[in-house]
Amino acid sequence: MPVYVDDVVHNYGRMKMCHMWADSMDELYAMVDIIGVNRRWLQQPPKASWVHFDICISKKKLAIQNGAILTDKYGPIEHVARLTGNAKKLEMVAKCRAMFKKEVREPTLL
Repeated sequence: MPVYVDDVVHNYGRMKMCHMWADSMDELYAMVDIIGVNRRWLQQPPKASWVHFDICISKKKLAIQNGAILTDKYGPIEHVARLTGNAKKLEMVAKCRAMFKKEVREPTLL
């Protein structure tokens, strides 16, 4: 079961942060242990919308070097939709990704 990191960048004080999550808690905890993130920083409901860690960009690099899969900004939404069996949300993610790719390939001229 893989571990994922997204390509977003959120500012937290002077740090740049992203998200890391996994299909199982064992995988997630194994990765935070490898990359040196304290388990007490686990984000989970009700304070967060899904189980994950907010990690700094340097830890993201370590996670990827240790097998984490880089996803886009829709990765967390897709993950929760798969866990809950929300087909409509999965369809929405696919449409958003397709629109984004089209915008990147076909920039509009002003």
